[in-house]
Amino acid sequence: MPQSPSSQTLCHSGTVTYDPGQSGGGRAPVLRDRFREPLRAQRDPLAAGAGRLRSDRDVHRQWRKQSWLGRFVSTYGWRAYALPVLMALTVLVVYQTVTGTGVRTQVADDTVQGPPTIGSAGTSIIGAPPRGLTEFDVNLPTGVLPNGGPFTEAGDMTWHVIPGTEAEFGQGTEKVFAYTIEVENGIDTTAFGGDEAFARMVDQTLRNPKGWTHTPQIGFVRVDGAGPITPDFRISLTSPITVREGCGYEIPLEASCYNPSYGAKSEPRVFVNEARWVRGAVPFQGDIGSYRQYLINHEVGHAIGYQHHEPCDKQDGLAPVMMQQTFGTSNDDAAKFDPDWVKPDGKTCRFNPWPSPIA
Repeated sequence: MPQSPSSQTLCHSGTVTYDPGQSGGGRAPVLRDRFREPLRAQRDPLAAGAGRLRSDRDVHRQWRKQSWLGRFVSTYGWRAYALPVLMALTVLVVYQTVTGTGVRTQVADDTVQGPPTIGSAGTSIIGAPPRGLTEFDVNLPTGVLPNGGPFTEAGDMTWHVIPGTEAEFGQGTEKVFAYTIEVENGIDTTAFGGDEAFARMVDQTLRNPKGWTHTPQIGFVRVDGAGPITPDFRISLTSPITVREGCGYEIPLEASCYNPSYGAKSEPRVFVNEARWVRGAVPFQGDIGSYRQYLINHEVGHAIGYQHHEPCDKQDGLAPVMMQQTFGTSNDDAAKFDPDWVKPDGKTCRFNPWPSPIA
């Protein structure tokens, strides 16, 4: 049915009527809803009952009265609190990176994992193949002593201290270890430079920045028994027969070890096997000087708290200094000597004499 020309229906609930009172004689459409309420909004929807625009003068006045800190917090909200915290954390990370005082964990080709308790070496002999190991091939080539120069088969089972002291070195924030350097009576050291050459190698190895003092918690001081300081351990060049008595010899291989309670006086002693000092080891592909540095660092590592051996961590990476590199630099070989702590997984490392080789 046709609608009258004065009204039309829209797509919402209202109608358009024409207001004849507009100037110019024309008719302008005016929207009216079914409840006949005007479509008119307040000028300030946030001010109840207001009929004019709300002034921001009071807000601006309050802003000007605030301190710079208050204005900063008002502007940035929670970010104002987070920013100082982030800045402090950034400064801390940079400081630890520069000074090396952060917590250290094992990183491939970098450093060894810290001991659980520095200075706690337990009561068991550490370093020789474990007692009671039954599944072992005595002809395993990695454990055989290589050919080389002569050494003393058996000494007197007593030692003499090499005179000399060294001032404390390393930061030693947790412990400074006192050590003596000794040679078993009956060993002829002239073939490799004499007693002083052995002592010099020990001191220089422990002082090297790639050595144990790279860790700030560890320090050393050399004593020779003439002063009041009792050594924490004795680094002793020892004949193979005496090593067998001090380290055990259930598996017939030449080994070095750390015995935390040796002899009638229960002295902590690092046994450095003269046979290995002279001839080295088959798996260790470095020169004899590097092997001697490894031997010192490894056995001293046991003395300062590393009670277990470590496996090769990364294929073709540097072996951890606490890996038993005398018997193997592959986990498959090392597992045969130390099955409790090394599992065969096919990884093989390169020789490495240092606790922190990239220092």
